[in-house]
Amino acid sequence: MRLLALFIVVLNLAACAAAPPPAPAPFSIAVIPDTQNMVSYKHQRGEGFALDGSVQFLQQMDTIAGWRDANGAPLAFVVGVGDVWQHQSLEMDAEHRARGFQRIPNPYFDSELAVTDRVLSEEIPLAVAGYSKLDAAGIPFGVAPGNHDHDAMWSAAGYPPQLDIAPQAIRMLPEHLGMLHIGGLDNFRSAFGADSDFFAGRDWYVASTNGGGSSAQTFRAGGYTFLHIALEMQPSDEVIAWAHGVIDAHPGVPTIVSTHDYLNTAGERLPNPIVDLALVDPEQHNSAQQLWDKLLSRRDEIFLVLCGHQHAQSRRVDANVNGFAVHQVLADYQGRGQSGLDAGQPIDPRRRMPTGLGDGWFRLMEFDLAADTPVIRVRTYSSHYRAYAGEVPQYAPWYKRWEQPQLSDEAFLAGDEFDLPLADFRARFGPAASAD
Repeated sequence: MRLLALFIVVLNLAACAAAPPPAPAPFSIAVIPDTQNMVSYKHQRGEGFALDGSVQFLQQMDTIAGWRDANGAPLAFVVGVGDVWQHQSLEMDAEHRARGFQRIPNPYFDSELAVTDRVLSEEIPLAVAGYSKLDAAGIPFGVAPGNHDHDAMWSAAGYPPQLDIAPQAIRMLPEHLGMLHIGGLDNFRSAFGADSDFFAGRDWYVASTNGGGSSAQTFRAGGYTFLHIALEMQPSDEVIAWAHGVIDAHPGVPTIVSTHDYLNTAGERLPNPIVDLALVDPEQHNSAQQLWDKLLSRRDEIFLVLCGHQHAQSRRVDANVNGFAVHQVLADYQGRGQSGLDAGQPIDPRRRMPTGLGDGWFRLMEFDLAADTPVIRVRTYSSHYRAYAGEVPQYAPWYKRWEQPQLSDEAFLAGDEFDLPLADFRARFGPAASAD
């Protein structure tokens, strides 16, 4: 009997030694597009709006936090692509004023750009309350600042608006509307700075510059450690050099870069024409194409770029300088206002479209790195409607007209439900170290 027992033990040990390691489990990251209209103090019942955008925002953040323990593909990380809130607290920051920038009147934007302390007393505390839900759930995250998250945004001298255009002829062009510029990140640092309660002392918050205006985080999932770098909008050469240094400190680590403005809705690396920071201030800003040329195409670690800012969605994939694929993905749902219409909010008379809110839409990106060809499965979910885009029969009728009317209903939905094959992922980053 002892010999038989010993023989069984030996067989079991041999079987264990021969068994392959368990495959890495799928995981997800969430991408939160511009939440500014839900957070805006103007989009609350107390201001006469038909529903409370704050409730919609907090519901969205509750939903994302709850995905941490999702069956099948739990949430490993969250990316915020900027424009967390809507308003500014300064007409112009001290740095730009000292550099000689000037603000000019602009009747197209003066009302929207009116400074208010309510961004400090209401909008930023609401944003912090929302992201605190991720913090309480133990989910690491990074946030890139958008133009609305800056202390000041103004109509820039040198680009005057044209005031004699018929309303129906106005286009989103600086020749028609003027050009906006931005400055100051004190408000952003108050919520998401390196020394904020969210990030101070966290071992996954690995680097920052400008006090957290740009930052880097790590997370582990699917048998790999990942690096995420959140960059300021149209970042400076100094910020780009900092990002190279962060990657140098994490060589060979698969890297995701997020920044507020990068792709337009046609998938081109072009800015919103009236918020072209690199044109107004080339000393301190790089265009999306320059960012690609100077950073994104030059580092084999970077395989995914995420952005918001321009209303709707698009994507592209390009080979970097060594031939590796870099997927670049835009999602921005701030202009969606069906939930307001449902609640009785009238059409915006000036824009002749629903008042933008967001409707709770955000992105879920499920990574399956154990598949024969590793893949990211992208789906878009509304915490307000509690459904994926493909589960809402009215999805295209609700939104396509205002975002991408040139597309078929099928193509419009395909912009929010698609796969990103990572054919060269293992060649770049090797096999998974272990199952997570």
